[in-house]
Amino acid sequence: MPDLFQHIFKDWSQQHWLVWGFGLLSMLLCWIAIATGFYPIVLLPIALIVLYVGIVNFRALFYLLIICVPLSTEIVLPNGFGTDLPTEPLMIGLMLIGVLYFIQKGPKVDLSFLLHPISLLLLLHLFWIYVTTLSSNLFFVSLKFSLAKTWYLAVFYFLAAYLLKNLKQQKLFLWLLFVPLLFTVAVTMVRHAGYGFSFVGIHKVLHPFQRNHVNYAAMLAYVLPFVWFTWHRFPKWSRVWWFLLGSIALMVVAVYLSFTRAAYLALLIAVGTYFIFKWKLIRYALLGALVAVVIGAAYLVRHNQYLEYAPNYDRTVTHYEFDNLVEATYNLEDISTMERLYRWVAALNMSPEEPWVGFGPGNFINFYESYTLNTFRTYVSHNPERSGIHNYFLMILVDQGIIGLLLFLVFSAFLLIKGEQIYHQTQGQARKGVVMACLLALVVIYAFLIINDLLETDKVGSIYLVCIAILVQTDLYNQKELRAYSKIYP
Repeated sequence: MPDLFQHIFKDWSQQHWLVWGFGLLSMLLCWIAIATGFYPIVLLPIALIVLYVGIVNFRALFYLLIICVPLSTEIVLPNGFGTDLPTEPLMIGLMLIGVLYFIQKGPKVDLSFLLHPISLLLLLHLFWIYVTTLSSNLFFVSLKFSLAKTWYLAVFYFLAAYLLKNLKQQKLFLWLLFVPLLFTVAVTMVRHAGYGFSFVGIHKVLHPFQRNHVNYAAMLAYVLPFVWFTWHRFPKWSRVWWFLLGSIALMVVAVYLSFTRAAYLALLIAVGTYFIFKWKLIRYALLGALVAVVIGAAYLVRHNQYLEYAPNYDRTVTHYEFDNLVEATYNLEDISTMERLYRWVAALNMSPEEPWVGFGPGNFINFYESYTLNTFRTYVSHNPERSGIHNYFLMILVDQGIIGLLLFLVFSAFLLIKGEQIYHQTQGQARKGVVMACLLALVVIYAFLIINDLLETDKVGSIYLVCIAILVQTDLYNQKELRAYSKIYP
């Protein structure tokens, strides 16, 4: 009998044992799951595969993460914490692998990306987040926020910049993001059809891919510029050309049927901003926006004029028809709009309490109730889902103080101004198209940030950082080309 076993196994390689060991482990975990009722344990083999792939080729793991962004689902954990699966565990793993990889490379690492002005401003923003974490009123809440910001930045900015250096890799990124998103759109549309494409129905068909219709519309809106410029790069009447044209039409219809007012406005702003970038007018546009905000704020503060916009508690209700919602918005009787005002007023009352360092990252929801005004209260002000402030700029003001808000505003303004410059310095229509798509995606996201705080979600924050990374890499490529040209033609 020992001779028989020796004869059977003598030619088996290490890989055979690995496959059999993995299979036996999977069966054992299935039996344990059935016996104990703890079924998540069966996911351990998948986690081991992902870990193996990450160690052997973390580029493939990064691509898997991009595929998962449109497909991920939000999980609420005890004590008010939450996570996105499978994206957040993948981020953490990739961050650790990336750190080890760059430590191993040591002196060979090119620091030009790290020392780029956009990178330095982004790191300064992250540094201030950690400063305000140390002074936070609730340290552990802020620490979770800061850690999440760290692995977002490590993976979707620094690692993305390393893995998406050239045009071919950037195009692959688009397809890996676009195809799964298109799948979620198709699933959503089919399910939405069962509700007659009604306004109420859209809220019932998005799980598990999206938290709400705003996240859904935001993804569609910022991906559309990429699909649009990709469509123009293919020969007319080719199969891919028709596929992309049909996809654009489907996504536009999906945006309309998301019944998200912010998405409509963001896309209109993106169309206008396209010409602003083309005509080199972004400085004037930003200056105009700043003047408008200052004048508006001065008007509302003068003689407490903002109190005139307090809602009528009995008439400010949830609307179940989109036409009624639009009319109610115009008349300041839409509950979602007025609930935003309720929280914005609270934020402005909070700011003088902690003007310079804020209450700590992620802490608005934990402190705002005592700073609200009852005159702005609505039927949903008890906020059982513990949603945020719905304005990213005010959120930074409350959480990170005036210094934090100024840092983010300076970074954002410099990003758009530098982005315009990068676009006009870029050679080649394909590369210029990618740069413009990144800029318009950023504009769409910034438009959403005025009435939402989506930048901390994997659906939006991830691609926001990837777009910035692509812009910086393109700028470095342009500078390299310019230096090479100057050597040939001094």
